[in-house]
Amino acid sequence: MKAMIVAASLLLLGGCASNGQPPWAALTNSSSCAKLSSEQELAVSLADEMANDGKLHASLANLQSLPDNLAQVRVRKARVYRLLGRSEAEPLYRSLLGSCLAAEGEHGLGQLAAARGDNGQAQAHLQRAARLAPTNEKIRNDLGVVYLNQLRIEEARFEFLTAIELKQSEPLAAINMVTLLLYQDDWKQAAQVVSQASLSPQQFAQAQARAEQLKTPSKTTGPVTQVATGTTTLQPDAAPAKER
Repeated sequence: MKAMIVAASLLLLGGCASNGQPPWAALTNSSSCAKLSSEQELAVSLADEMANDGKLHASLANLQSLPDNLAQVRVRKARVYRLLGRSEAEPLYRSLLGSCLAAEGEHGLGQLAAARGDNGQAQAHLQRAARLAPTNEKIRNDLGVVYLNQLRIEEARFEFLTAIELKQSEPLAAINMVTLLLYQDDWKQAAQVVSQASLSPQQFAQAQARAEQLKTPSKTTGPVTQVATGTTTLQPDAAPAKER
């Protein structure tokens, strides 16, 4: 409660962008990545907790009391807007390009493209994100998902294995790896990954269902697999699961 009061007490960034554009539209090359104040860090931390708990509107409300010139604030707003399916997400992610959070901007744009079923654009953004942040396991997983949606199996395998080795406690890439192996009917190796990653029967069932979708995609929808949006599965026309 105290954190919410602190967040609410912070001032909004004054002024509006011209031509009816959102205030962050002109910030692409002037984003501040300065260290946040203790009050701002508290507000951002609270917003993160709320978003992770699924309280997206409450998270956004806390972020709206922070200055938009801070890239750390905009990347969180972009994530919330993306999860809410709001159009504000894309310009926010684009405003991060060229800033200290350029990798996050490219990652988010890749996720948005994947959700539209545009694997070409998703691949381009995620490849740039991976070059900027090569040890980010969520980006590597999501790039693997886009490759898998295109049935570029070896490229997908490489990205999933990289993501798994970078962070073994994160099950998302392991689930996607099982999907890939089941698509290839390699049940023995799939069982080994399930055991090594301690995946649950429910997670294995998810991987199996996605593998079947990859084998028999419909004429109007693309394969659906798990991207790094946490545990969220993208709808038809989407690329595999990406980070939240």
